[in-house]
Amino acid sequence: MKLDYHIHAIAHGEYKYTLEWLTRFINQAQRMGIDEIGFSEHDDYLLEVDIDLIREVQGLNSKIGIKLGLEVDYELELNQDIKKMVQSNYLDYLIGSVHFIDGWAFDHPDHKHKFNEFDIDIVYQSYYDLVDKAARSKQFDIIGHLDLIKIWGHKPKQKDVLQYVEPVLSSIKEAGLVIEINTAGLRKPVQEIYPQYEVIELMKKMDIPITLGSDAHHPSQVGLDIDKAVFLAKRAGYKNIVSFNKREKIIIPF
Repeated sequence: MKLDYHIHAIAHGEYKYTLEWLTRFINQAQRMGIDEIGFSEHDDYLLEVDIDLIREVQGLNSKIGIKLGLEVDYELELNQDIKKMVQSNYLDYLIGSVHFIDGWAFDHPDHKHKFNEFDIDIVYQSYYDLVDKAARSKQFDIIGHLDLIKIWGHKPKQKDVLQYVEPVLSSIKEAGLVIEINTAGLRKPVQEIYPQYEVIELMKKMDIPITLGSDAHHPSQVGLDIDKAVFLAKRAGYKNIVSFNKREKIIIPF
């Protein structure tokens, strides 16, 4: 079974929910051999998510599972709109992610030049401190693109990446969270899956469960390189992935 749980149909506000638009994502998933997808908009666009339309497309499609998630930028506390959606039981899962360090949108092309202004090891430590806090907050079900900080190809110099990651994995394990293997890094300058293979190996040794996502922002990106994610997961020793229903984990064999 193959999943793609990281799909942004609204992208960054460029698109709107319509039956025709969502159907394009679903049709592409079927072409790519994906068994279940999850629409998981950025929390900035939470109020634009059309729950009734999601229910409609769920009812119209029997060949592919359709879930509803949300990708939330870590903050100390979920905002009221997110809390309301969580309490309403609409969501199947919450992805916790870090895209900002002290207000710096480090993964945005307009701000990548700031990497040249900071000590890269301090940047890495700051990033993983935030991911660790996200895990410890126990607000989420999935940690998204665990090593997003490498997006432009910058790597730490004073420490190995695993030295930054391992303490965070311990927090993720303790919180009972799932880590996604996210294929979007293969489409970015770093040209490497999130997280890198050595981290996936360590995740398996620590018995941390996984799910899969393409981070699609357009129908053409749905399911991209999911086969590569599956290959790396199996190579590391994984035999199962996790799907979600109303925030409950379901263990599924590959």
